[in-house]
Amino acid sequence: MSSERLIYLPLGGAGEIGMNAYVYGYGEPGKERLILVDLGVTFPDMDTTPGVDLIYADISWLKERADRLDGVFITHAHEDHVGAVAHCYEALGAPVYARAFTANIARRKMEEHAHPTEAVTTVSAWPEQVSVGPFTVGFLPVSHSIPESAALVIDTPAGRVVHSGDFKLDAAPVVGEAFDPDLWAEVAKPGIKALVCDSTNVFSTHPGRSESEVGPEIVKLVEGAEGMVVATTFASNVARVKTLAEAGARAGRSVVLLGRAMRRMIEAATETGILADFPKVISAEEALDLPRQNLMLIVTGSQGERRAASAQLARGKYRGLELAEGDLFLFSSKTIPGNERGVIFIMNQLSEKGVDVVDDSSGLYHVSGHANRPELEKVHALTDPQFVIPMHGEHRHLREHVKLAEQGGRTGVLAVNGTMLDLSGNAPVVVDYVETGRTYLDGTVKIGALDGVVRDRIRMALNGHVTVTVVLDEEDEPLGEPWCDTMGLPETGTSRAALVEVLEEDLNQFLMRAAAKTLRDDDKLEEEMRRIVRQTAKAEIGKKPEVTVVVSRMR
Repeated sequence: MSSERLIYLPLGGAGEIGMNAYVYGYGEPGKERLILVDLGVTFPDMDTTPGVDLIYADISWLKERADRLDGVFITHAHEDHVGAVAHCYEALGAPVYARAFTANIARRKMEEHAHPTEAVTTVSAWPEQVSVGPFTVGFLPVSHSIPESAALVIDTPAGRVVHSGDFKLDAAPVVGEAFDPDLWAEVAKPGIKALVCDSTNVFSTHPGRSESEVGPEIVKLVEGAEGMVVATTFASNVARVKTLAEAGARAGRSVVLLGRAMRRMIEAATETGILADFPKVISAEEALDLPRQNLMLIVTGSQGERRAASAQLARGKYRGLELAEGDLFLFSSKTIPGNERGVIFIMNQLSEKGVDVVDDSSGLYHVSGHANRPELEKVHALTDPQFVIPMHGEHRHLREHVKLAEQGGRTGVLAVNGTMLDLSGNAPVVVDYVETGRTYLDGTVKIGALDGVVRDRIRMALNGHVTVTVVLDEEDEPLGEPWCDTMGLPETGTSRAALVEVLEEDLNQFLMRAAAKTLRDDDKLEEEMRRIVRQTAKAEIGKKPEVTVVVSRMR
């Protein structure tokens, strides 16, 4: 019996949608050579992570074993799969492998962070394979909402694993490769040990729709519009951007791309030869000289991002362009759960301007990039794996996907972030649980989720803040009265007196009767003054604020 084993360990993306990071390893227990599949980010929100710029998986476990990491393989260029590559390169130092479009995006990220772009290697589609350590990895083309997406065929001494990445079964995807069942059957022929599979749409019971079905409906809508047309979608959905641009051109409108991410994606698609016949675009400056009924703007900000082009147009002007009554604004996208509030806010701002807003509630102007339940069943049957390991989903998605696998007579395994599976035998075995979590990029600093920085920020946002300053002389006696500065608190409370004055009076009363022992002890003094502020504030305004006490001593 071999003492070597094949392990699978999700560090992010299993039990949530976002910040994907999946480790595979082969070798003696504790000495396995490792590869990482995807290294993505998720995005913060003001409720739970105020002020944070980006969030990605805690890679501490992998960082400690960086000398055993032979490569990072990126399935596609969505931010939740490639967004953390440059942020983590210094810690991991492993070469990055991706298909041409994804590699283009990854290199741009590396360049922004002053990392060597040569660390990213372009790999052609299957049957080309890359050998690193005990692994041989090939990129199997799949359809998704971004060009050149791939499933990974991972060959190991313990058998073949297929890691699906994000995928759908689309016979006519507009941009990129169509689903090729014969190619999948060829890959499955030697036998598949495990299918590690996208679970996003496991609850969608109807068959998935093709990207090509969206085009005619968008053309009809744009041709029927009278004022300026503005459309937003995911910048990375190059096929949709192309469909929108073609609809504008067909309606005799000049096309304008607005937003850095939108232009970057189209540039990358053009540079890598994916887009050869994109309609001619004009600049925002050129658009200012044209009648508004002759314009079609394609803009960033489909998820309500406050700094994106959509939000700025909703608030007022962007690059000199302004929306007016009678214009049409199309959301050719699905709102990601958690972003509803921002999107609805923008829709209402547009409505107040007299702009007609069209979203995808009709189901006409957007199709998902993920396989629905019938397509998942088809892929299970086509690959016929020994077992199915759901990933890319919240816990409820993973659990439902396990049930789906078992309904098809296959072994399904629920493995959330931190669950290490041994895939070597005839049934997967949980062999370890690894501490996982989140890393926050806060400005230019990386902080851990348990460092308390974000927790303190939330507390201040909820409760306000009081700074107390007290000065003591050489004999440890108060020099004058303490004073307070407040932030995020009302000026007066129930006593109708100024809140600051009430706080200062109560603090002064305390200092006047405090024992000499207390006045000599900074910690005790801070603790008591903090307690008094919170107690007085609770009585005055019904809140206990965060309190910072500054004790200065004359020495």
